[in-house]
Amino acid sequence: MLAHAADLASMEGLDGLSIGRLATEADVSKSGIATLFGSKEQLQLATVAAAAERFTATVVEPARVQPRGIRRLAALLDRVVAYSEDRVFPGGCFFSASAADFHSKPGAVRDALADQLESWLGYLAASARFAVVQGELPGLEDPDQLAFELQGTFEWMNLMAVIREKESAVHYGRARTAYRGRLIAYGGDPEIAELLLVPGAALR
Repeated sequence: MLAHAADLASMEGLDGLSIGRLATEADVSKSGIATLFGSKEQLQLATVAAAAERFTATVVEPARVQPRGIRRLAALLDRVVAYSEDRVFPGGCFFSASAADFHSKPGAVRDALADQLESWLGYLAASARFAVVQGELPGLEDPDQLAFELQGTFEWMNLMAVIREKESAVHYGRARTAYRGRLIAYGGDPEIAELLLVPGAALR
């Protein structure tokens, strides 16, 4: 049921997700969903948590086959492009869409979304920091700034790939090229950075 909810929210907006709308989409009774979640807000919070689990399973867990440092960072970047490209959520990135929906609406749902986005940004920064400590990104002084730039690239890539679906391959390719460029600019091994240009190569 929560998988239906996350897919629906990625396409129609988390703010529009309601017990009645989900009941129609999942072909179950409104009373059954109301019994499980109690309120629209609780349904939305549960949907955010379910979406976070799907993101982790799709992006973070596969990248952990690589050791900490630049190899894991490259794997994370590879996976996050694939996450949008493969439409893990049919409307593109669940969190990008939902954050846009709730950015000016204070409350528990916005806080949950912010927590998830900050957690992901922190994980990117931590991966970059390991690379610095291990001498793999010798020119990088501020891993948090790099994480900010990498996520900014992702947001624009995802937005344009969803809006201009017929041209999505161009935007995914540009994001991979941008990621490669940032790693090389900070002294990263070009052979590792080049793997980002081939989907899935950074995982092998």
